[in-house]
Amino acid sequence: MINAIIVDDEPLALDILESYIEKAPNVNLLKRCENAMEAFEIVRSGEVDLMFLDIQMPQMTGIEFLKSLKNPPLVVFTTAYSEYALDGYSLNVLDYLLKPIPFDRFMVAVNKAFDQLEPAEQQAGTADESADFIFVKSDKKLVKVRYADILYIEGLKDYVIIRMKDSRVITLQTMKSLESKMPSDKFRRIHRSYIVAIDKIEAVIGNMIEINKKHLPIGKNYREDLLNIVNQNRL
Repeated sequence: MINAIIVDDEPLALDILESYIEKAPNVNLLKRCENAMEAFEIVRSGEVDLMFLDIQMPQMTGIEFLKSLKNPPLVVFTTAYSEYALDGYSLNVLDYLLKPIPFDRFMVAVNKAFDQLEPAEQQAGTADESADFIFVKSDKKLVKVRYADILYIEGLKDYVIIRMKDSRVITLQTMKSLESKMPSDKFRRIHRSYIVAIDKIEAVIGNMIEINKKHLPIGKNYREDLLNIVNQNRL
């Protein structure tokens, strides 16, 4: 989970970025700040992983604020003026977003943050491999989903549907991203659009598997791996 803040003196810009963060998987908004002074204490607390920072602000500009920080978090500059791009990159910022910011461009910046933060998290051993659940962002909240309840996971464009016997959870992220977070001894990708719970497979029928009376296709690139698992438990 990436902890983020937004620093911008424009209410509309704050609203747009907040709505984007609500949609982004595994990104948590700690605070929205209207100026650098408001952001100063929370940045000093060390809880912030990523800061979306406007450049043109009263009292102290985003560039001045960043220069004042001894140990800044990852920073994405946001501005309506392209001439500040060179200043941003000279300060080693993660990315530079030009307003109005489209959602897909926002997600590029978020993914850059994940790429930089993930190795540190792995090295620190923050993931609890013994956990029997995962939290996913859905409908503006983090929903706890137990591995034992999952039948299969279905990819649908930019969304992922986690299907359980009597319910489902829809989250905005890619299949690849979610697959990397799932324990490989419990779940396997069988198709570009499907990840299945191994213990929920009821039958293998040709190029299909059956789970809860639902038939799911087995992709050519995943068939050998799936059959190896099936054969290990075959009488």
